[in-house]
This record gives sequence, C-alpha cells and structure tokens, in this order.
Amino acid sequence: MIKTDPASILAEYHQAQSYNTECNGGNLYERVKQNEDFFVGNQWEGVNAPDLDKPVMNILKRVISYFVSSIVSDDVGAELTLFGGADDQSQAAVKIVSAQIAEIIENTKAKAKNRDIIRNAAVDGDACIYVNFDPEAETGQIAKGTIELEVLDNTDVYFGNPQVWEIQRQPWVMIQTRKLVEEAREEARANGVPESRIAGIVSDEDPNGINTELEQGKVTVLTKFWRQDGAVWFCKTAGQVVIKPPENTGYRLYPLAWMSWDKIKNSYHGQAAVTGLIPNQIFINKLFAMCMEHVKKMAFPKVIYNRQIFPNGYSNRVGEAVGVNGSPSDAVAKGVEMPDMSSQVMQLIDKVMEYTRDTMGASDAALGNVNPDNTSAIIAVQKASSMPLELQRMTFYQFVEDYIRVFVDVMRARYGLREVSYENENGETVSGYFDFSDIDRMRWKLNVNIGASTYWSEIMQMQTLDNLMVKKIITDPGLYLESIPSQYLPNKQKLLAHVREQQQAAEALQAAQGMMVAQQTVMQ
Repeated sequence: MIKTDPASILAEYHQAQSYNTECNGGNLYERVKQNEDFFVGNQWEGVNAPDLDKPVMNILKRVISYFVSSIVSDDVGAELTLFGGADDQSQAAVKIVSAQIAEIIENTKAKAKNRDIIRNAAVDGDACIYVNFDPEAETGQIAKGTIELEVLDNTDVYFGNPQVWEIQRQPWVMIQTRKLVEEAREEARANGVPESRIAGIVSDEDPNGINTELEQGKVTVLTKFWRQDGAVWFCKTAGQVVIKPPENTGYRLYPLAWMSWDKIKNSYHGQAAVTGLIPNQIFINKLFAMCMEHVKKMAFPKVIYNRQIFPNGYSNRVGEAVGVNGSPSDAVAKGVEMPDMSSQVMQLIDKVMEYTRDTMGASDAALGNVNPDNTSAIIAVQKASSMPLELQRMTFYQFVEDYIRVFVDVMRARYGLREVSYENENGETVSGYFDFSDIDRMRWKLNVNIGASTYWSEIMQMQTLDNLMVKKIITDPGLYLESIPSQYLPNKQKLLAHVREQQQAAEALQAAQGMMVAQQTVMQ
C-alpha cells in the first residue's frame, strides 16, 4: 500500500534521509558539500592557521571542466523511428512528435541544462532532471500548457528502494523543495485546501542542517510520485498538511531522469569523480603553503652583527651614522645565506599533479598543455585520452533518451488537440491539427537513438549527397535536389520542377529520336 497521509510521507522522508547519512561509507550531504567546496576553490574551510598563507592549486576544476566540455562538445540529437515500419499516418505522427521534441529542447534550454547535468554528476556523484508540465503556460493557440525542465540536486531526490538505481523501477519517488511559507500556503489555497489546514503550514529548519539566514521563513515541501493502476500519481505535503491531494497525472513514466557518474552496487547514489582525489588536492595545497612559508622566512639573506661592538643595535638605513665601541675598522657585520629548499618538494608537487590528472583520464595532451609540433600525434593522443570517458558518455546518452521518452509520455497525456506543423517527404511545410492522445491509441513503439547531432546534421547530409553524386551512385538530379534540406535551398521546389521538365523534355526527345530510327529501319 502506498502511503499518502502527511505523517507517513514525513516518516518515509526521514528514513530516506537516514539512508543518505550512511550510504556508501559516509554522509552524502557532507560529501556533496565538500566536493562542491573543492570544485569551486574553497579548499581551506575549517583549517585553523591564521598566520599561514592558503594557496589553492585547483586541478580538480580544470579536469572536471574538461570532462564536461568533452562529453557535451557536440549537441545531442534525437531521432524517433518506428519498429517494423508504419503507414503514412504513423510516419506523419512521428514527424510531428519529432518536431515537438526539437521545440521543447530549444524552449527549455535543454542543451545548456545538459552541461549542468554532467557537472553535477562529476562533482556530486549523481544528476537528476525533472520534467514538469505547466498547464497554464501560453502557447499562442487555444491549447495551453508547456513542458519545463528543472535540474535537481541528488540530495533533494529520494527513492523508495535505495538499493536500485533505475528510477522507473521504484515503488515511489520523492522530491524535496524549499519554499517560502506564503508561497506554499498560496499553492495549498489554489488547490482548495481549507484555511484551517493552511494555517498549519509553518517554517521549519533546513533538513540538511544548513539553517542560514536565507533558509529562514521556509518550509520543506515534499512531492511524492507513485504508480497506481498503471498510471503515475502524485501528491504534495508540507509538514503535517496536504498541499496537493493525490491526483492522477495520466503518465506511465515517472517524470524524472537519473544518472550517476560511476555506479555503486546496491545504491542509487554513485561515486563522483572528485571524491577520491580530494586527499591529493589537500596534499598539493599543503606543500605549496609550506613552500611559500619557506620562501618568506628563508629566501632573503640575514645580517649577523656583534652586539658588543654595536651597543645601540645594527641599522641598515641608508646614510645613517652607526656608533660602535672601539675602532670602526673592527666592526663586524656579515650577511649569511640561508639554506635552499630541497628541489624534491617541487618535483613531488609536479608528480602528484601529473599522476592525479592522468588517473582521472586528463593528460597534458587532452588539456592542451603541449606544444603543437606534431598536430596529428596530438589529436591521436587526445582521442585516446577521451576513451575512458566513453562510459560516462554512453550513460549520458541513455539519460537523454530517458527524458525524451518522458517528453513523449507527457505529450500523450497532457497536450491534447494542438495546431502543429512539420516537413513532409518533399520538404514542404504542412500545417494542421493533431490529437496527441492518438499516440496512445496508435500504440507505436518508439526507437529513440541518441548520439552527437552531427550524425543527423544537414552538413553531413550535404557532404554525403555530394560524395554520392561524384561517385555516380546517384545519377538522377531530381533525386539529388529532393534530398537537399529545404533551408539550404529556399527555391528548391522551383528548381525541382525545372529539372523534372528538362528530364521529361529529354525523355520525349529521346523517344522521338527512337521512333525516327525505327521508321528509317523499316523503310530500308
């Protein structure tokens, strides 16, 4: 039985928090905060050394930034097809849904959010995106409602079965949100909650123990999703008050997608790229601090003098008269060179930095820290260096596929009848109305292919067409023109019609010549 009363939901929430404080051999909240601090450069927090300089040689941020840029260097594209083929109506529906997905990706800035996803996974261990439907958003037509994307922290998402990382296999999923008390009360009021119950929505302390000034006057709102009778339901609570009563969303999939940087067995939280290398970063910073301290104290020569000869002390001020006891020729003051720091210290720092980058899969060639003497060799080394990231790249592609499937599920359940436009096989823009609930009745299976967008880019298509024409695999000019994307050839239809007329004229001329040759043969 799924529990929907506020007390039970609050108890499940506290139990999920308890798991996070002990999962994977440590406290998730503390680990994420430490990883975030080290990533942004706040690497000396809590160190009590007021007289010590605190240098930060942040190699972690450089490497993580390389990871993010390497994985999302190409825009991600999605191609929707049907298993086993389909009729013209189904093919038109696929084009409509594909056009809508491209529009959602653009309007929600999904490509920019993908960078945040990779960054969160690498630094925190996990990343999550929430696909929300706003039913009141204007669309420029009668039908309202648009899809929105929200990047969530892994500390704000709780699974009903924390030993399973697949989000669609969960008995329930819970999202924690911090809202102003008045905002939570307004939402409850809009959902028809009685005023007597709304008064029970009061501020609480930050559940993760931060409790800063910015968190005062806020309440924790819990949104719980679960499956019931083949559909996804949800409700919202704040403390002991129901903000949103249980409601059927109509979805078949949880409106969330989840990925981990490195999966850990029997845990839905993964291992971050930063976590295991923090001791290396601390060691590098400590040695640099000690080197700086040595330079301040030992790098400059010291003057040693005889106190018996200089009763008033030695002065090094320019032009000042110095009184001595006895003959001035016997005055003794000598500069003493201090011992140099061992060169092994800097060598060790360099080696630790080098080995740390190499073990993370970011060599000097990959980061661009080499002289471009042999470009081909550098490119080969960079490609080889990026190979360890292929596992994370494939995980990211699966993540994108997951939330695109959620897009289709939300469109099926919430879009209804809408005015749409798409390109037909001839490159012509077709407009009309489409009932997105037909996605359910047609019962197609979608094959979502994810990869770098260059796989389906117009530039690659043009280059392929040109090569096919050069190699005479395509010999029909009309077929060549039909295959060119419309945006590259605005007057495509006129050119195609002209080419077809020329082809028909040439065929007619060839037929006439053939008849003349046949008649001459008969006469002979």
